[in-house]
Amino acid sequence: MFMAVEQSIPEPKPISVTRPLTVVQLIPAMNNGGAERSVLEIARALAAAGHRSVVVSAGGRLVEQLEREGSRHVTLNVGSKSLRSIARIGSLRRVLAEIDPDIVHARSRVPAWLGWFALRGMHPRPHFVTTVHGLNSPGMWSSIMTRGDRVITVSQTVHDFILSHYQGIDAGKLTVVPRGIDPADFPYGYRPDDAWRERFFAEFAELAGAPLLTLPGRGTRLKGHADAIRLIAGLRARGVDARLLLLGVIEAGREAYLHELKALANTLGVADIVVFSPPRHDVRDVYAVSDLVLQLSNKPEAFGRTVIEALSLCRPVLGYAHGGAGELLAELYPAGRVPVGDMVKLTVRAAELLGRAPPIPPMQRYRLADTQAQVLALYGEVAALPRTP
Repeated sequence: MFMAVEQSIPEPKPISVTRPLTVVQLIPAMNNGGAERSVLEIARALAAAGHRSVVVSAGGRLVEQLEREGSRHVTLNVGSKSLRSIARIGSLRRVLAEIDPDIVHARSRVPAWLGWFALRGMHPRPHFVTTVHGLNSPGMWSSIMTRGDRVITVSQTVHDFILSHYQGIDAGKLTVVPRGIDPADFPYGYRPDDAWRERFFAEFAELAGAPLLTLPGRGTRLKGHADAIRLIAGLRARGVDARLLLLGVIEAGREAYLHELKALANTLGVADIVVFSPPRHDVRDVYAVSDLVLQLSNKPEAFGRTVIEALSLCRPVLGYAHGGAGELLAELYPAGRVPVGDMVKLTVRAAELLGRAPPIPPMQRYRLADTQAQVLALYGEVAALPRTP
């Protein structure tokens, strides 16, 4: 069992920038992904605050929403990892000269390199901002993401990673701006209606009648699906009746990996209580009926959006103590934090949380409005500085 905590949630600070700005965000494409969602969220905030928001990318399914929410999209392939991309520097420079932005904000390495060289030919030069979304392999190729006039990192983990791998970087230009979620999308204490529950447990009858553990994540070893299967086997060995849903593991091109996981479940004798599913659009409802949400990535990740989504719904989270997810658990739900790869402690802690999880307070941080306010405030600070002639 677990308990919700009654607590008022303070309103985020209002966004305040002294004058209208023009901001261009560079991203390879506007399809699904964490960086793309961040572009969309900041573009929405810029437009809503009366600023001019432009996104340059190769296009994608999110362009329609981007434009509907008040931004302009310029189609230009700025993300191809090919030497031919060098030929697009001139095209990008012409686009930027026509727009005349205050700030160019790059969110990926290829667009950052193209933007960097395009800006070198502009006078006065717009300010250059980068966001480091991941723990990229350090080196010359990745170093472009540290060359912004200001560098945004999505977690303290990423901030510290940059300082430890790039000698001589000015720590003063690094700013941690964690990603956030909209509490309206993951409301505290939310429970799906009976009709949804009936449909869900009719589709996955194996999951009914026992506590549910859910590990969300695409079909890659990074996400720790094998450890989740070992965990459910360990719980069964201890006499703890539970079920496991590997949400999002079924993906085209990942059939061999899926076969390997199913073979492991058979070998451990838990094939009857493990369900494999493709990605779903009703993730909020799945989290809400889960007794424990798992974050078992075997390599450190830059952030840990799953952690804040589940905790925002008042659902316990169990995960490994490294990377962005470990950072979030240490702050928000330390009872759910265990050493990486320690299956004994993982199993014991899961049993404890299924028995009686500590209270989960409403989310005080990591809200989308907070993220938007921080980024727009940073834009205001940067834009107030003189542009290089």
